Amino acid sequence: MIINNLPSGYFRDLQMVKEVFLPSFKEINDCLKIATLAIKNMSVNDNILEDSKYNYLFSVEEVNKLVLQGIPFREAYKQVGEQIENNSFHPEKKVNHTHEGSVGNLCLENISENKEKVLKGFDFEKIEKAVKQLLT
Repeated sequence: MIINNLPSGYFRDLQMVKEVFLPSFKEINDCLKIATLAIKNMSVNDNILEDSKYNYLFSVEEVNKLVLQGIPFREAYKQVGEQIENNSFHPEKKVNHTHEGSVGNLCLENISENKEKVLKGFDFEKIEKAVKQLLT
């Protein structure tokens, strides 16, 4: 606990607490402003994977495809590794993931439902009313 058993009057401990907390509140506020600016200006590059420098992202996919075809993992791993080493690795960039949380199955509706449940637990109207009362 930072402050404890203070007398009813002003006390030196409060000055010491302010020295620590007030700058941190400003810093948090600055961080929130930076994050807000960054998020407002963020954009998604839908075609980024067309650049060949991202081909190696698909190496695990290629190993998994070979394993699903019956090739032992160690051998599949070695084959893909040799292709990468020889600069002959050209992956199929289309993936079809269906497991929960994957690119093909983000479960956004479940996330949205859970978010709504959490938000209902907060009494925002009460907070807004209290803020208005403080400001008037």
